[in-house]
Amino acid sequence: MKRNFNPTKIYLFIEVAASIFFPMIFVASSLYQVTVAGLTPLELVLVGTTLEIAAFLFEIPTGIVADIYSRRLSIIIGYLLMGAGFLVEGFFPAFFPILLAQVIWGLGYTFTSGASQAWISDEIGEEKANRLFLRATSVGLYASLLGMALAALVGGQNAALPIRWGGLGIVLIGVVLALTMPESGFKPTPREDRDTWEQMIHTFKEGVSAVRSRPRLKTILGIGLFYGLYSEGFDRLWVKHILDSFELPAFFAGNQVAFFSALKAVGTVLTILVMRPIEKSLDTSKPQAIGRAMLFVTGTISASLLGFAFSPLLGLTIGAFLVIMILRKIAIPLYTSWVNQKLDSGTRATVLSISSQVDAIGQIAGGPSVGLVAKLVSVVAAISTSGLLLSPALLLVGRANAQSQEQVEE
Repeated sequence: MKRNFNPTKIYLFIEVAASIFFPMIFVASSLYQVTVAGLTPLELVLVGTTLEIAAFLFEIPTGIVADIYSRRLSIIIGYLLMGAGFLVEGFFPAFFPILLAQVIWGLGYTFTSGASQAWISDEIGEEKANRLFLRATSVGLYASLLGMALAALVGGQNAALPIRWGGLGIVLIGVVLALTMPESGFKPTPREDRDTWEQMIHTFKEGVSAVRSRPRLKTILGIGLFYGLYSEGFDRLWVKHILDSFELPAFFAGNQVAFFSALKAVGTVLTILVMRPIEKSLDTSKPQAIGRAMLFVTGTISASLLGFAFSPLLGLTIGAFLVIMILRKIAIPLYTSWVNQKLDSGTRATVLSISSQVDAIGQIAGGPSVGLVAKLVSVVAAISTSGLLLSPALLLVGRANAQSQEQVEE
């Protein structure tokens, strides 16, 4: 079958479809783990840590596979595995099956991480791809509203159903890509020149060399480390904090999935409103512009985490959560564009995978630490610790901005 589908449209399809099914799952997953599987705060964090360990172990090998063999194939395999992992979690509500599910979908994620951005960059060019990252994020936000609505619709009586249906949808993404996804910009290593492990090691070394030779890129990856350190504890404990600390509004009585779907839907709408002017005005080809935006985003997230932890009122807690949600969505394409600037095609997927692995290292280190704080002290103390763990990133953002200015002056 001749694959002549437009790469930009395929990338947008991936973003739209994933933005429907992943929010459908994630709206329900923390609630499912707390209420159906009955996980403790420490177990909740260990579930996330298992996912990040899987990402850490598999990120570089799968990124190298994408650079040597086929980014298209890597992405297709990734979506099939991710969907399978969510199906395992949705059908087996117990600690150890949920841990196994994290390994499966974490492996699948690493096949797509770096490969998706590298694929589209090679198909349409780096500059167009960097603009597309912001555009795709905006389009995906609209699609995520549908996913949240579907979660509320099917999860009212059973929090497992959004996870099951979402997992099936992610499997279908892989099937559609197998039938439609082109790959013309990437030139894989000729079969006769492949010496599998030696070639993989060489490509990895080239990726590390690309990072080491660029001080600003090393600083940016350091920022990613602190984002990983703070995020795992918050991601796993924010739902439990709200359930333990407050009575949900009577309007949502009997349908907790609907409450968290509505909360995330409001955050998504606000993110769309904020993202639109950023997409139009921010020049992602200039690292100084990205750096200034990241300074504001990082500082505000850190402060809002403390507000979320200590607020005595549900309304203020929700407000702090919405600020965190909006700015985290904005930070993702900004950070990707920051890392993606001026990378060589041959090591692009590997460097982007190194970026994801740095985030995983941060989450592996930060997750259990925050989990122990939750076990020994309280969930409030754990979430406030997450806010403090992010604050050193402000110094590195300032350093990256100074390095960017030095490059401009040179």
